[in-house]
Order: sequence, then structure tokens, then C-alpha cells
Amino acid sequence: MNLNKKVIIVDDHVLFAQSLKGLVNSYQNYEVVEVFKNGSELVAYFEANKKRPDLVLLDIKMPVLSGLETMQWLNQHHPDQKVLTLTMEDDEYTILSMVNYGCRGYLLKDIDPEEFLYALETVLESGYYFTGEPERIRLHQATPNAIKDITARELDFIKLACTELTYKQVAEQMNLSPKTIDGYRESLFHKLSLKSRVGLVLYAFKHQLVKV
Repeated sequence: MNLNKKVIIVDDHVLFAQSLKGLVNSYQNYEVVEVFKNGSELVAYFEANKKRPDLVLLDIKMPVLSGLETMQWLNQHHPDQKVLTLTMEDDEYTILSMVNYGCRGYLLKDIDPEEFLYALETVLESGYYFTGEPERIRLHQATPNAIKDITARELDFIKLACTELTYKQVAEQMNLSPKTIDGYRESLFHKLSLKSRVGLVLYAFKHQLVKV
């Protein structure tokens, strides 16, 4: 019986996708079952009621149906499907949008092969991952004491930070100055050993501070 973890790659760069397939297949207990050039091909696969993969590796910028549009479709039809975003650009707001539609994290395409394997295992075992060493370690661990240190107002800030609002819009929603919002952000980064908004959002989802 084949117990390999099944992976689908969706990326319009054929050479990169094939190289990624070879890398995934080189890992023990992993198998790439399909490689698609755009989100439309992935949607067709799901609509044909074929066996669902354990994980989808999804590019963001693609023709026909982009990664963001594909995540929106998956969120509506298969919300429990685990997806990792592949990207060349560390675009915070695009990645936040992907996460809000259920993506479990993101990988930069120049990621080290060892780190890449860690990312696959982390998402399949414990839920969330994204590129960044301090956050990677913190996201992988339970941190009940750190969570207890989050104040009620900081929690309000986290909930708004998990949306697509800018920090200025978050300040307006909370009736606070941008400087105060900056203070909440820096305080949370320090308490939780994080360094970016994406890390904060994934931390919040992983520890159920906010529901996806």
C-alpha cells in the first residue's frame, strides 16, 4: 500500500515546476501526483472528483487563474485543503490575502532544500509555516505563556491585523493614533519573537487567536 504524502504543484514556470517535482520526489514518503500550469487546471482536477492531495504547492502569479483566485475557489469548495504558496516576491498584502483564504503559509522560491522539507512537514503535521527563521521556530512551538501576556487591546489589534486593512486603517478602526498602533505591533513582535505582520497573522491562526 502506497502511504506516500501526495503533493500537487501548480506553477506556470515549467522548468521550475519540474525541478520542484524532482526535489519533492527525492524526499522519503513524498510523491508529486500532478503538476499544473495554472489554477484552472487544479480546479478541473478537483471538479473531476479525483483523489485529493495532502498538500498543494501554489504559485501566486499565473495566467488564466491566479494563485489568489485559486485560493478563493478552494476556500469556498475545499476549505480544509492544505496549501502552501510559492512566490518570488515577499509581498505582504498579497500573502495576507492568501492566508485569509486559507493558505497555510508561504515559501520563497530560493528556499534551501532542507528548509523546504521542514516546511512541508510543518504544514502537514502542525498547520502553518512561512519563511523566516525566528518565526519558523516560534510557530512550531506551543507558547501558552506568551499568549497569556497578550492584552485585550493587543488581541483587538491582532484581529484587525489579520484582515487586509492597512495599519493606518487599523488605527482608525480602533480610534487610536498610528503611533499607538505601532506600539502594539512592536510589543507583540517582542512578546512572540516575531518580526513581520505575516508572522503575526500565521501565529494568530495557528494558536486560534483568530479563526480563519
